Amino acid sequence: MTLDEAGPGSVRPGGRTARVRAAVLEAAGDLLAEHGFARLDLAEVAARAEVGKTTVYRRWRTPAGLTADLLVDMAEQSLSRADTGSLRGDLEANARLVAKTLTDPRQSRLFRAVIAAASFDEAAADALHRFYDARLTEWSPCVTDAIDRGEAPPGTDARAVLTAISGPLYYRLLASGDQIDDQAVRGAVEAAVNAAAAGIFVRTGT
Repeated sequence: MTLDEAGPGSVRPGGRTARVRAAVLEAAGDLLAEHGFARLDLAEVAARAEVGKTTVYRRWRTPAGLTADLLVDMAEQSLSRADTGSLRGDLEANARLVAKTLTDPRQSRLFRAVIAAASFDEAAADALHRFYDARLTEWSPCVTDAIDRGEAPPGTDARAVLTAISGPLYYRLLASGDQIDDQAVRGAVEAAVNAAAAGIFVRTGT
């Protein structure tokens, strides 16, 4: 019996849909990490998740649609922003979270697959952009709070500061292949904190 065929009373009301989604998204993430977006097949996802094919095709329709929902779930499951009381502390927490994700064997392969898909699939690109928009929005108060404390000048672009943290780490993952280690984390944080304090990220012309 597949998850979507569970009998009445087998799970709490409303729980079947959540269990089906969780199983499908886990299977999709595993297959993306193993084979990449180009080989993501909804029938294979259904088989691995032990869910009926019709359920998967009806709800997600396409591999891009499934990838989009996976990114939504990843954003929902991500840790909330840090609040250490200092810009440096908050940005270091952010950098260490990014580094932990990008060095995780499964997660690093998954992000490579999704980013590769976004380079040629518009729906995947839109899903990826919305994922990072959610994460930047979640962490932006780290910078706005720092402005209130006088650690960064008014008008500092919070998203630019956060991008300055994650950018060098993603470059190591996708381009240079250099190790994402503690030195890389501390270097990204130091550069972003100093640049923010110097007003490098202050928005102009707005």
